[in-house]
Amino acid sequence: MVQALFLSFRSGLGNNLKFSGFRNYARLFEDLTFHSSVANVFIYLLFQVPIMLFSALILASILNQPDLKGKTVFRTLIFLPCATALVSSALIFKSFFSMDGIINFTLQNLHIISEPKNWLLDPIWSKVIIIIIITWRWTGYNTIFYMAGLQNIDTSVYEAARIDGASASQQFFKITLPLLRPVILLTTIMSTNGTLQLFDEVRTISPGTGFKSTITISQHIYNVSFTNVPQLGYAAALSYTILIMVAFLSFIQMKVGDKV
Repeated sequence: MVQALFLSFRSGLGNNLKFSGFRNYARLFEDLTFHSSVANVFIYLLFQVPIMLFSALILASILNQPDLKGKTVFRTLIFLPCATALVSSALIFKSFFSMDGIINFTLQNLHIISEPKNWLLDPIWSKVIIIIIITWRWTGYNTIFYMAGLQNIDTSVYEAARIDGASASQQFFKITLPLLRPVILLTTIMSTNGTLQLFDEVRTISPGTGFKSTITISQHIYNVSFTNVPQLGYAAALSYTILIMVAFLSFIQMKVGDKV
């Protein structure tokens, strides 16, 4: 990390690097691709993380019901996407949404669309597809955390609430959510960090390295480092930008979590 920090203050192409002060960091304000990547990442963050964590919480609550039959099978099915390789899961969804994929085939047969749509080249739908992939891939992973948290809650608390006449929704909002707060905070921080460093899914889905509608900060760093002539100093500055974002957002989430 120290070496990368020193590298971020050097500019040049390939191995021909010279000390340039804060020039790489100043370049961030003029780099339109960097601006697009930051905007895309925050769109993924604002939509995907809440949907995924809320879905995981609901699934964990259902799977934690003591009278649920086939609990082991449901737990395995929900966790199964997490065991799939990132690139493999992205390729599966890429085939679904391709011009001759099952989505176009189904929608045409239902007469919802008249001709195949190129979903992956659409600026909005390409983002939606990436959000679907990430949500499908990581919901089961977060469900496991919530289930572990739910199993640590003393059942006598719920029994006392039921005796006092509390409904299921009141038990969920008044007991489950407050007692799960540390786990919710943990999963929120981990999910935020993971989304800020998103790479594999977007790299696989994107039709090209310069496709700005879906590009992320990590993908931009990869392009700067390994596409055309390497600009390692600028790539290091971009990497430290992610580090600052992750630290700043984690700090805010921890402060908010302490006050709730």
